[in-house]
Amino acid sequence: MTDALADTKAMLDARRALALTNGARGGPGGGSNGAAPYEELLELNAKRGCPGDSILDTPELVESRWGTGHQCAWAKGEPTMLVGPDGVGKTSVAQQATLSMAGVLAPSLLGFDVKPADRVLYLACDRPSQAGRSMRRMVSEADRLLLHERLVVWRGPLPFDLAGEPAALLAMAKHYGADVVVLDSLKDVAADLSREETGQGLNRAFQGCVADEVDVLALHHQRKAQNGAGKPNRLSDVYGSRWLTAGCGSVLMLWGEAGDPVVELTHLKQPDEPVGPFHVVHDHVAGRTTAADHPDAYSVVMSSTKGVTAAEVAKALFGTGDQNSQEKVRRKLDPLVREGKVHKEEGAARGGPGGREPARYYPVDLYHQGGDEGE
Repeated sequence: MTDALADTKAMLDARRALALTNGARGGPGGGSNGAAPYEELLELNAKRGCPGDSILDTPELVESRWGTGHQCAWAKGEPTMLVGPDGVGKTSVAQQATLSMAGVLAPSLLGFDVKPADRVLYLACDRPSQAGRSMRRMVSEADRLLLHERLVVWRGPLPFDLAGEPAALLAMAKHYGADVVVLDSLKDVAADLSREETGQGLNRAFQGCVADEVDVLALHHQRKAQNGAGKPNRLSDVYGSRWLTAGCGSVLMLWGEAGDPVVELTHLKQPDEPVGPFHVVHDHVAGRTTAADHPDAYSVVMSSTKGVTAAEVAKALFGTGDQNSQEKVRRKLDPLVREGKVHKEEGAARGGPGGREPARYYPVDLYHQGGDEGE
């Protein structure tokens, strides 16, 4: 067992021992006045009991962890969830937010301000090696000191089921001195997310953190789409117990097919005015994500490490891959090919009336390299 795991287990064991000790004093209703079991817990949480006039000190405008003005993607003090299918860039976006909070990247993301954090705890529970490769492309050796001081990365599964041990999330954050936790992803920290008990346990974990001024961002998935159902657009489309989203101040969704060059960001639940909807384009070379209300053919190709056909670019830009749309795309891309900005690979010969597979267009710097590392 690593030192971190041992320390976390010792912390939880100490809390259980405290509860047992208090119970031995008489339990609820026991002792001289029945208060003994709760005195220590109330002392530990004393700052949560505030005089009524503290309401007057509450900011009138929502305070954003990620947002600008009334457009708030992630409110401080309110758990936030980023949902969507596999392969649309949830991990990439969460990692950019993480590095912005840590001061490694610029304090903005998708055109909205990102507030700095003292230290971020990134729980890479889902494919930690892949998550590490994804984040590696976003940083350089010049960032080593900031990364060391302001970011902690947990690799692999947690040593407990978080729904059954809600206090453990805050205990981990306090152990590492973090005021922000990014959880990648919910399916890896608790069993059977459809059970109400699981949703309630995870909600308690999140609420315990924000009550102690530790903000939480969790990555998750939507329900399996039914044939012909179209894009999810309701909170009920998020997979699992309703309590998973009930305690969140904000629920954002990235939507598209795995590997789509352009995906859409929508706001399913808002703490103030909604963010989006708008299109999102990933730069796979630098690991950067930008918002583009009107993406062009070049940005679509640059976001496609496995290459795209003219029909695929046309569908991303115009919603259809018909011949007229494909011809518009070719008129945009062929000059870029001649200028050396885009690589064009002719399709392989095939039998039948088609003659050849459709040509594919690639970013020059990534031609024949691997795909996106982020989820």
